[in-house]
Amino acid sequence: MDAIVMAGGLGKRLGMGEKPCIEILGKPLISYVVDALEGSEKIDRIFVAVSPATPNTESIVLNRYEGRVKTISTGGGDYVGDMMYAVENAGIVDPVLVIMSDLPLIRPDLVDSIISEYEKCGKPAMSVHVPISVCKNLGIRPDTVFNRDGNLIVPTGINILDGKDIHHEQEDFNLVLEDTELALNINTVDDLKRCKDMLK
Repeated sequence: MDAIVMAGGLGKRLGMGEKPCIEILGKPLISYVVDALEGSEKIDRIFVAVSPATPNTESIVLNRYEGRVKTISTGGGDYVGDMMYAVENAGIVDPVLVIMSDLPLIRPDLVDSIISEYEKCGKPAMSVHVPISVCKNLGIRPDTVFNRDGNLIVPTGINILDGKDIHHEQEDFNLVLEDTELALNINTVDDLKRCKDMLK
């Protein structure tokens, strides 16, 4: 399965420049995600969707991965539109994993287990969530919460979609996992500190 890392956003809330370039313990945020994908047994090609707002992110990817990871230039500012453009531009017509660039605790084995769950779910699309209790235990106040059958769940920024049908709404399976690594994405300075403490 191919993967697209979405790294074209402005990162305004954090206010530290290009969010994917922010270093955590000496390593750029984007590299935590790409390295996990490179370590996955189920991921083939990796693409990073950049935009005019993230030129330094593109430079990091091109220099650090020496051609193993390709970048796709999107317009920026429209997550769904940029994602669809990236899938089309990469020529992906099979299921594709789409992941945000600000999930530094993601691990290769977690990526593989998510793909395995997708292969079993029987739906064309799958979105990954954590219970809101996982966020609360970390001291995180999520921006988005869904009610699924009376359970409050929080999207993690990881989705699998059918590339050949990328312009249409796809029947979606909600995968709910309790892994704390999926709950922490970097939006604030507090998130950054929390992440450093967990990585240490």
